[in-house]
Amino acid sequence: MHNRILWLGIYSLVLIWSVINPHDRFTWWLEAIPALVALPLLLLTRNRFPLTPLAYVLILLHCSVLFVGAHYTYAEVPLFDWLAQVSGSERNNYDKLGHFAQGFVPAILAREILLRQEAVKPGAWCAFLVGCFVLALSAFYELIEWWVALASGEGADAFLGTQGYVWDTQSDMLMALIGAIVALSLLSRRHDSQLRRLKG
Repeated sequence: MHNRILWLGIYSLVLIWSVINPHDRFTWWLEAIPALVALPLLLLTRNRFPLTPLAYVLILLHCSVLFVGAHYTYAEVPLFDWLAQVSGSERNNYDKLGHFAQGFVPAILAREILLRQEAVKPGAWCAFLVGCFVLALSAFYELIEWWVALASGEGADAFLGTQGYVWDTQSDMLMALIGAIVALSLLSRRHDSQLRRLKG
């Protein structure tokens, strides 16, 4: 119960901060929608299909990444502007962090659903299918960005966040795959332990 209140408190604080005077209101909605949809989904499924504590923490972190990107737009997050200046880069790479999270967090969620539904057993096939899911999700998100750009014209520039980089779409999907590989490598053992406790 206390963990749930803490989760909701952090989510609400980041959301309130994000929505106050964002860089661009239209872009805010585009970027924040996944995080806004996550909350009612989690509330609706919390009794029928509660997740592991690890999954809930990762979802909260991903929502925070989305809310920060929505507030500033992904191309203008101040910390990453500073990092670009320090490293001599010509672009703000916060969007790459966002796409890394887009692989890191869904990898654990997909793994949890696959294992709890007994679709696969832990191991190589599970990791392979999780990687396939993450790549499919990332590719679908890139399609959504394309459709939004076609529908809204110049208004989608901040949403796309390509910053003139011709390989932005491909590098976004690569970052998602790297995120999935890192998540599976670092967290599978802890995830298995929490899954056993949840089942028992």
